[in-house]
Amino acid sequence: QVHVVESGGDLVQPGGSLRLSCAASGTIVSIYNMAWYRQAPGNRRELVATITSGGSTNYGDSVKGRVTISRDDAKNRAYLQMNPLKPEETAVYYCNAGGRYYSGGSFMEFDSWGQGTQVTVSS
Repeated sequence: QVHVVESGGDLVQPGGSLRLSCAASGTIVSIYNMAWYRQAPGNRRELVATITSGGSTNYGDSVKGRVTISRDDAKNRAYLQMNPLKPEETAVYYCNAGGRYYSGGSFMEFDSWGQGTQVTVSS
């Protein structure tokens, strides 16, 4: 079983910056893709950014140029740097990780979500 935990959410002023972290733990063999999504109250969950095992990145249209996703495979972590932040980006930010893990003598696929971290952009 693989667990994903997000951290770094906070209250920031408009125009401010924030760095979110995502940590995956368990008997992980490899992580293919890692991604950040967000969901504001009353809205659908939307893609913020993705990064592949090879380092290729993809960003949602609303965040291009202001957000950078990165990963540290040695630590099974992903990061999301956001700057400058806008009030409409207030949301719960979720991390998703997919890959392979080892359990009970077998290699298995996983696709895990964290519980989310709250980002509030307000003056």
